Amino acid sequence: MLVQASKGPHKSAYVVVVGNEKGGSGKSTTAVHIAIALMKSGQRVATIDLDSRQKSLTHYVENRQAWSRRGKLDLAIPVNYCVERREELRADDSERADFAAFAETIAAVEHNQDFVVIDTPGADSYLMRLAHAMADTLVTPLNDSFVDFDVLGTVDPQTYALTGTSHYAEMVREARRHRRRVDQESTDWVVVRNRLSTLGSRNKRLLAQGLNDLGLQLFFSINIRSCSREGSSPRAKKI
Repeated sequence: MLVQASKGPHKSAYVVVVGNEKGGSGKSTTAVHIAIALMKSGQRVATIDLDSRQKSLTHYVENRQAWSRRGKLDLAIPVNYCVERREELRADDSERADFAAFAETIAAVEHNQDFVVIDTPGADSYLMRLAHAMADTLVTPLNDSFVDFDVLGTVDPQTYALTGTSHYAEMVREARRHRRRVDQESTDWVVVRNRLSTLGSRNKRLLAQGLNDLGLQLFFSINIRSCSREGSSPRAKKI
């Protein structure tokens, strides 16, 4: 992302969106790791939590602040905002209120931060689509199973050959088209195979093939987070 951000003049902060329509894929954890890694590389980073019901990212930042104060530690802590989803009587009124709250938050950080990392909820919503449409880089964590793969693509139940794209992939495709229409910029999409064991299996090989085939269709790259043994630290590599 640092390489991508350095390409061409960015008058405002580089936007990293972490998204997946399936809960439990590791979005908030991934968002935290990205934000802290960027800060440790010397970048100014703000985080925006769009999951105002769960608030996993917001709670993490609050706990990190409390731990830092209690232990008198100099920890990297991003400036965090939580955008509350509005529930009006009319859907269009809710969307207008959501847009105003989101735009106000972006305006507060876009010119005084280098990066904005946005954590999105695990369900389709106006705010989630809005964030995807403005992403410079989209990161999609994916647990290593065909249950999670289903949000991106469909496969033949016997041959496991790729048969089509699914709801989230189509939403991302439309968001990228919208981004190109608005400012002629493209969104870099990275799918992260999360919580991957090093032990090989037929299903993992088939899943890898399905993701590779889908990546060629949808133009995303694949990143692997794996652990060498139980309890070891995760390591990542790009393929």
